[in-house]
Parts: sequence; C-alpha cells; structure tokens
Amino acid sequence: MHRTILSALSFIALSLSSLIATPVALGQMLPVGSQVVSGSVAGVTQLSTNLDQGGNFNWYDAGARINVLRQFNTEFSGGVSVGYSHQGWSWGDARAFGGAAPWEGINNTQLGLNLGYNPNADLRLGLMPIVQWRAEDGVGTAGSAVYGGVVSAAQTFSPGLTLGLGAGVFREFGETKTFPYLVVNWKITPKLTLANPLPAGPAGGAGLELTYELNQAWKFGLGGSYRQDRFRLNNTGSFAGGVGQNTYIPIFARASYSFTPKTSLDFYLAAMAGGQVKATSADGNQTLSDNYSTGVGLGLNLSHRF
Repeated sequence: MHRTILSALSFIALSLSSLIATPVALGQMLPVGSQVVSGSVAGVTQLSTNLDQGGNFNWYDAGARINVLRQFNTEFSGGVSVGYSHQGWSWGDARAFGGAAPWEGINNTQLGLNLGYNPNADLRLGLMPIVQWRAEDGVGTAGSAVYGGVVSAAQTFSPGLTLGLGAGVFREFGETKTFPYLVVNWKITPKLTLANPLPAGPAGGAGLELTYELNQAWKFGLGGSYRQDRFRLNNTGSFAGGVGQNTYIPIFARASYSFTPKTSLDFYLAAMAGGQVKATSADGNQTLSDNYSTGVGLGLNLSHRF
C-alpha cells in the first residue's frame, strides 16, 4: 500500500519541470528584473502489469525539484533547476530475464540550466543544458552520467498562439540520442488550450495536452507523450554494469485544483501504452527484452511558486 501511495506521487516532478520550461519554450517573458522560484514534490506509479513472455512488474517513482528563473532584461533570462527522484521496481517471475529481477531501485539526480533570448518581442530562443546521473542503487556518478541539451525557437503570432520547433541531443551510456518536437501554446477559446504538458529532456519530447479551464480553481486535461528512461545497472545483478531501459507512451487524463494562484495539486490517471523493458550487458553483446501490456498509471503533483 505504501508503495502505491509513493507511486501515486510522481507525475509531479514532470509537471513542475514544465512550469519552469514553459516561459522560455513558449515565447513568454517575465517582467524585467523579476525572479520566480518554484518547488514541487511528485509521484507516479504503474500498477501491476503483465509481461508478454510471462511474469509481471510494477514500479513507483517519487521525487522533488526546485527551480529558479530570472528575467535579466528585455532580451535575456536565465535559470537553474535541481531535482532528485527514486524509482522502485518489483518483479514477479520475469521469464524473459530468466525469472530474475533485471533491476530494482533507480536513482536520478538532475542539474539543468534554462537560458532564454528574445531578439524581439515575438521571438523566443531557448537553450537548456542538462546533466543527469541515472543509475541503480549501488552505482556512483562514474559511468552513470547522461548529458546534453534542448534547443527551441518559438514565434508568437498572436496573443493566443505561439508555435515553434525544438530538438534535444543527449549522450547516454555510449549512445547519442536526438529527437525533434513541436512547441505549442494555442489558446483555442478562452477556456480551451493546446500546449506542451512536459519539459523536453533526456527521456523524450514535451508531448501535447488539451486543457479545459472550468473555473479559476479547476482545470481538466487530456494528453500524451513518449518516454524512454535509460539507466546504468549495478555490478551485482544479472546484467552487471550494463544498461536498463523502460520505454512507454503515457496517455493521461488530468484534473488540477488551484488552492491559490501559486499553489496547485494535479491528479493523473494514465494508460502506459506501447511499453518495453530491456537490459543490455556491459559489453553490449547480450540484450534481453520484453514488451508489456498497457498498464495503469496513477499520479499526483503538488507544486508551488514562491
């Protein structure tokens, strides 16, 4: 039960990250000289899900993040973010991996910068260098670093429409991963908005979400994205020193309640579709993988702007 509660706390980190990434990515600008400090605690869980070759698994992720963003002048803004999360996995007779657990606890520490440049009032250029240390329990920083960055350019065409393009490039455990994504902030009606719900980063692009604002307190959304989490495995498991990977497409519904203009709580119900888990040996010569059924994800996100 405690694992489910912790799990139900993890889409939060993702949501808060998007609050910091949004001003740069979507062409918005803070008042000159102003500074925004944001914090969040978050959790998500994927309930017991069947593996195609037999067996099952479930996992939770719980973490916290703090972000600072400052508008130095009409052209330049800059910020920093620091976050940590822990992911716990439970396996039941995972036959594709010989019945053993390919990994259990995963730690993720992230440092990032958020740099923005406005050549004019309607064009916003963004650069987000990011370094993460993603590894199973028992692994230090050596060999667990993931580093790279996200660049974006967004044009405001009207007060209700900002569009652009972005791309991420990251070096992960001997591989270079690149991905493009759309930057969108379209206020279709006074109550209906299509926008990016998540920050782009090592795990994938920013996704899309359609949000309906019922009133000042309640918002509801439907959205989806693509996530690929990769991490270094420890030296005691079946794939000692290798790399683990979880790939899935979260398709989610969100209900958000704002206690104040600065504090909100998000509830998530997600379908984790198109999933695959994979483990590769340290020398890259052996890989075992298995697809899994669409799983059910639950999440909570508590965020506050100081």
